[in-house]
Amino acid sequence: MRVECSSGLPWISVAPGAPYFVTEQGDAWTPIGHNDAITWPELTGLFRRRGIAQVEAHLRWLVSHGVTCVRLMLEYTHREHRYLERSVGRFAPNMVRLWDDLFALCERVGLRILLTPYDTFWTWIRWAKHPLNRRNGGPCARRGHLLLCPDTRSALKARLTFAIERWGGSGALFAWDLWNEIHPAHAGNSSEAFTEIIEDLSTHVRTLEMKLYGRFHPQTVSVFGPLIDKDPRIAVPIFRHASLDFASTHFYEHGTIDDPRNTVDAAVSTGKLTRLALEQITDGRPFFDSEHGPIHTFKDHRKTLPEVFDDEYFRHMQWAHFASGGAGGGMRWPNRHPHVLTPGMRRAQHALAGFLPLVDWSRFRRGNLNQELRVCTPGFASFASGDNNQVVVWLLRGDRIAPGGTLDQNAEPVAPRIGIPGLSPGSYQVTAWDTRSGTRRSAWQMCQPAEGPLFLDFPPLVTDLALAVRRFDA
Repeated sequence: MRVECSSGLPWISVAPGAPYFVTEQGDAWTPIGHNDAITWPELTGLFRRRGIAQVEAHLRWLVSHGVTCVRLMLEYTHREHRYLERSVGRFAPNMVRLWDDLFALCERVGLRILLTPYDTFWTWIRWAKHPLNRRNGGPCARRGHLLLCPDTRSALKARLTFAIERWGGSGALFAWDLWNEIHPAHAGNSSEAFTEIIEDLSTHVRTLEMKLYGRFHPQTVSVFGPLIDKDPRIAVPIFRHASLDFASTHFYEHGTIDDPRNTVDAAVSTGKLTRLALEQITDGRPFFDSEHGPIHTFKDHRKTLPEVFDDEYFRHMQWAHFASGGAGGGMRWPNRHPHVLTPGMRRAQHALAGFLPLVDWSRFRRGNLNQELRVCTPGFASFASGDNNQVVVWLLRGDRIAPGGTLDQNAEPVAPRIGIPGLSPGSYQVTAWDTRSGTRRSAWQMCQPAEGPLFLDFPPLVTDLALAVRRFDA
């Protein structure tokens, strides 16, 4: 059965010639969102329709705070009561209705979903209970062959086929993450088959979507970022596979991100990881981090970060990712108790959304400038991306960290001076943006008379400030 979509929510595609996204009408669209799950507090009301009105109110609240998408798995198998297929090929009616309702709600409120077919983490951990396990009547003899077993691959394609036929016509579907955190452990402890696996899944999805709808949703395959350091061969299919439309990784760098001690080091690591990812991409496709957060602090130390600290850690990672050239601010895995993002994180997303109109995204052919930006004033971490007509800059104070690991709000203000490379001669509008309040701090015009860095002075700042620099005489 195919679910017809009534709202006509526009589909999303990669912008022609720019590493960002647009609607089918050509309007810029940026993924601002987070990871959620159908068993977590804010969506649990979907199950058996116990709280549809509350879920809709929550989704509307998200949209009002600038959130444009959520990343979801078709099932979240921390326990055994939310399987999409009770046995392989037997789709649970109550779960299908749950997804029918969710897609209808997202259509209604204008929110989109980055969808992945399996919760691979809990599938692996709770393999003894999972329907894919041959001992439970499934096709796969052992979890280490999830992606190699032909019958399991067929089951995966059948699940994707069901989802495409039922919900694939919806503009609420932003994109497919064809396999969550692809790992050598899923393929006989080797990454050699990744290219073929991705090609097989991608072709299946795109061919069916083209047959049914005459167009297709963007595709990616995610990976646990630290894996790439252990096996550099993984970078090729993740960042450069010809069948994928954008690249995504999960930022869980040890110490700085997965178990943070301050809110500056996490931002610096995010900027570094974003630059490294962009260096791997050779065709200008978009990139963003689709999972990050203090997973080691939460899962292994069983601690929830203090809210004030976590809000700043979140905001700093978001702006480091965004200013360094990522599409949007990255997608947090909550890693909190309760398992939701805080109001402060939502305010940070709203502030980022307010900045977006300052950049012409459909023509922003950015390169990372974190190392090329000249910061003439010591004590700042710098993050920037740009082309010859536009630049995004974010400066973060790194010299005044308070004892609790957050920035010192009582520090003496400093007005840093920077030199921006690569801008063409012309007239530029410069807008300074307060990332905490989500408001314009100031704006002015400058002239770049010749080749060479454009030097400008920031307004005095205590903690951080973002700039949008855009040529207006081109």
